Amino acid sequence: MLGAILARNGAKVLLVDAKAHPKFAIGESTIPNMLVSLRTMSERYKVPELMTLATLTACQKIISPWHGKKDHFAFLNHQEGKQQDPKQVTMFNFPSLLHETPHMYRQDTDAYLFHAAIKYGCTARVNFTIADVDFDDSGVTVSSTRGEQFRSRYVVDASGYRSPLAEKFALREDPCRYKHHSRAIWNHMIDLKTTDEVFKRTGVDKPPVPFYEGTVHHLFPRGWSWVIAFNNHKDSKNPLCSVGLTMDPRLYPKTPGMSPEEDFWKHMQRFPGMAAQFEGARPMREWVGTDRVQYSSKTTVGDRWVLLAHAAAFIDPLFSRGLSNTCEAVNVLAWRILRAVGDDDFSADRFEGVNTRQQALFDGNDKLVNAAYASFENYGLWTAVFRIWAWGSNAGTFRAHEAYRRWRSTGDERHLNELEEVKNPGLHWSDHEGYGELFEDMVKQCGDFEAGTITGEQATDALYDHLNRAPFVPDHWGWKDRNLRFINPTPVKIARTMLWAATKAPPDVRRLMLGFLREAGKEQLLGRKIF
Repeated sequence: MLGAILARNGAKVLLVDAKAHPKFAIGESTIPNMLVSLRTMSERYKVPELMTLATLTACQKIISPWHGKKDHFAFLNHQEGKQQDPKQVTMFNFPSLLHETPHMYRQDTDAYLFHAAIKYGCTARVNFTIADVDFDDSGVTVSSTRGEQFRSRYVVDASGYRSPLAEKFALREDPCRYKHHSRAIWNHMIDLKTTDEVFKRTGVDKPPVPFYEGTVHHLFPRGWSWVIAFNNHKDSKNPLCSVGLTMDPRLYPKTPGMSPEEDFWKHMQRFPGMAAQFEGARPMREWVGTDRVQYSSKTTVGDRWVLLAHAAAFIDPLFSRGLSNTCEAVNVLAWRILRAVGDDDFSADRFEGVNTRQQALFDGNDKLVNAAYASFENYGLWTAVFRIWAWGSNAGTFRAHEAYRRWRSTGDERHLNELEEVKNPGLHWSDHEGYGELFEDMVKQCGDFEAGTITGEQATDALYDHLNRAPFVPDHWGWKDRNLRFINPTPVKIARTMLWAATKAPPDVRRLMLGFLREAGKEQLLGRKIF
């Protein structure tokens, strides 16, 4: 992605990769904020291939028919040894104003972007294992284990946990600063039963959108399992489904000598509903099992280098923040690199804004995920966390789209860059003080519940009281109704919410929501969708 952007805008770029495409990767679930980021970067940097990734239709038609669709986030809470309770379900499905979004089959999307980068002028070296990265006053020398050497003025390390630069500069924090703890097991599987086959719901218990048509999360105390289907769309030719399990190793330590596959099935069998969905499914690859997945870095930038995304840190796949955070980081990094190329100045202070944004995104995600894991033990508390996360994500998407619209209308990059100078850069709704306070209250209440100083009911009541007092949380959509399991933005609910926005909302929320509605209406008249 970044290579394509830089080459398209005149930079000379070398891509080196330890493997060759196509290659397996997880991080397949998208979120609306990411889709706005892709659209913004596509137009800002004149790389239309990024727009392709923003809709399921484009992914299927242009890249390959191997992607699934994501119409919602669904969460089913489980208790050990018991059948799943239909009353303990939460779902937020996306409004019909938006395009269908993809579950990305990463080996295809990644290869597509790799080929785009080469088309725009990148030079590529695959199966390239780095032996050393040496810095001097005039540049950087990158050496391979085969004896090849290349000179560069700047290095972007997007490798992952085994980052060569993190090792060279001893950047990993020990201990890791994040509060959250989880380990993970994952694979791709075939012949997986659909969630709706296993959890057959009728009447008021039936979700407004089938479970299997979105990202399914099976929750249990301090852990969860994902189901990300690639075979849930009529045009998909992909029989696979991405599955995984993450859990707190302090509560669920590894058993010595047990394989990742055995470990996975051991925990599935604890929950009858989860075991029923996975029964008969067959793995398509070797299972991957990890120790604690969290790691952090002291800084992410230096003179002539940057650690990007998972080369710098990792939290947890919950809430699908990985790809979205990467897009945000690329967006704030790309224009700085292009400016540095023009000035021939790659000093660290020019990239401090990238470090600030990335570290804030990691820290904010750590708070969010750790609070969520704590809430999994109490369904009522989880429903409050779910609402605070989901409304903040929605409002943050409205805000990002507002900046995109203003920039597109005026050409003034100030509208995009002002979102880099905000009070809470780690949150999706990053420039709203009231939401920042609500988020921190969520973190505190969940922390107090986890510490045993308050009950789950007390924490739940406190958060719903805050939600109901907050003037920036809309009426009518369901954010304040603790008994509503399915937040389903029907046209009637959207109309009522927009009437609330026009007559009762604070000015900043009114501006965001009515601006979004006006733009969506214009696009609809033209036979298009807003994003």
